[in-house]
Amino acid sequence: MWLPLVAIIVGLVLLAWSADRFIDGAAATAFHLGMPPLLVGLLIIGFGTSAPEMVVSALAAIQGSPGLALGNAYGSNIANIGLILGVVALLSPLAVPRQLLRLELPFLGAVTLLSGALLIDGTISRIDAALLLFLLLSVIILSILRARQRAVNQATTPDENQVAVQKLSLRQGLFWTVAGLVVLIASSRLLVWGAVSVAEAMGVSDLIIGLTVVAIGTSLPELASSISAVRKQEHDIVLGNVVGSNLYNTLAVVGLAGIISPIDSVSEALYRDWPVMAVLTLAMALFCLGRGGPGRVSRPEATLLLVAYLGYNAYLIGSAVIGQTV
Repeated sequence: MWLPLVAIIVGLVLLAWSADRFIDGAAATAFHLGMPPLLVGLLIIGFGTSAPEMVVSALAAIQGSPGLALGNAYGSNIANIGLILGVVALLSPLAVPRQLLRLELPFLGAVTLLSGALLIDGTISRIDAALLLFLLLSVIILSILRARQRAVNQATTPDENQVAVQKLSLRQGLFWTVAGLVVLIASSRLLVWGAVSVAEAMGVSDLIIGLTVVAIGTSLPELASSISAVRKQEHDIVLGNVVGSNLYNTLAVVGLAGIISPIDSVSEALYRDWPVMAVLTLAMALFCLGRGGPGRVSRPEATLLLVAYLGYNAYLIGSAVIGQTV
């Protein structure tokens, strides 16, 4: 029992340390490449912190359980909005960048609706998966082109955060981005292993472990990097992280698993998990929109998101417990 407890402590310490290094490296890299912070959240952090979900999904599909990938992707999306955005906005209300409202958030809404439409026939085929991956590639290319165009058309004046990251060279920024990401993912895996081992030693069922510890564990990189970013007042990175990660989960995670092996028997996800994901996505969009322009994700709104997330998990755990007793 002592080894898993040590793993939990070490995992938490490394998670906090690596999140700081990752954010510093990503911000410095963005500065030297002329990239806006929101794009860093959407591409670098969104992709990097979705790596655990992509690895889990690929392995599940290879091992003949592609349905796990769907639950992993949707569960992570729900956690990103309900848990991560809820917790971070409780710590500090988040200002919403205009770019998020113009392109990324509407695109996430469209992708969420598309994902539900693909579930209606009861399977996600390889053609469906290829469509998801094509859309992912399209949004990446479009985001890069728009960022480059803004860099050409706009003269930028360094703010305090930009002045701070100038202390790191491009090489140092790249090093800490990669090193921080590697340790971030590894420490989250270590923390999940320790938590699962402790739960098993206490006699908690595998199902409940998967619904709670593992689901939260795959979202730990997003939570750690978002908390670190909000401490540095990088609100663009926080919101870009959540939106970008959800895009990658819906498009890359499900698309990758579906390409490897078609996902069948998805009716439970269509009628239970997808509606929760869709409602939370809509709520996030409404909070970000505000009245007549970019709004703020306030503490009361963050509380609603967090309560919805906890209620959803309570329902899942209650259903699992009832199923075991019947």
